[in-house]
Amino acid sequence: MTTGFMTTVDTRLENRVFHIALNRPEKRNALNMQMCQELADAFDNAERDNAVGCILLSGNGGGFCSGMDLAEAREADPLRVMELQEKVFTVINRTRTPIVAAVHGPALAGGTGLAANAHILVAAPDAKFGMTEIRVGLWPVLVYRPVELAVGERRATELCLTGRLFGAEQALEYGLVTEIHANPLERGLEIASGIAASSPVALSAGLDYLHQIRTRNWEQVGRIGWHTREALTRGADFEEGTRAFLEKRKPEWPSLRPKPAS
Repeated sequence: MTTGFMTTVDTRLENRVFHIALNRPEKRNALNMQMCQELADAFDNAERDNAVGCILLSGNGGGFCSGMDLAEAREADPLRVMELQEKVFTVINRTRTPIVAAVHGPALAGGTGLAANAHILVAAPDAKFGMTEIRVGLWPVLVYRPVELAVGERRATELCLTGRLFGAEQALEYGLVTEIHANPLERGLEIASGIAASSPVALSAGLDYLHQIRTRNWEQVGRIGWHTREALTRGADFEEGTRAFLEKRKPEWPSLRPKPAS
């Protein structure tokens, strides 16, 4: 993957961590169509690249994301807006690459939904969240699913109905935030680097397992878990991981080794 600069999204790959930074600070990183397209492309490119072990998501400037760009949304094709935002706000459902979000300042409406797509969310003490769409006559249908996944149906419904703002401590209590840190980007990078050092095969299989079991019954979940575990224990990464553990050294994952030329 080539790293570099896109107009509304800043990206770079370093030590298997692919950093995606929202880059419309003059607009409080509001999500316009261009940013949604570039975000979707960045996530999809990271998902396809074996050099990426973890995605780190953040926002440049004074806050994470203020939500949808309402000025543009009034003029844009609503179906096209829905299509692009659907790709962005459902990334947790289709990615098998771990996502860590580092949030500071406002993360409102679509910003809350985008942050909720992370598997791990580190927030600054000044972070503010809110499902504020009801204030402008909308219901957050696109961002509801990842928020509900994080906080549960009853809390997500209450947040949608009231449109109220809540801080990092409440977000931690609700389960949206996993950790509060004075420097969320620094802490997020530390977590992402640790994840990226793990077996790519195990990470991908684990997230796929979580995706599969969400709508299954107890017996089905057991069968899916059995097959997932069997596949992993038969794999070369598990063999190397257990050997490295016994030999008290860092594993060298076979799944990361270059394939021999044919």
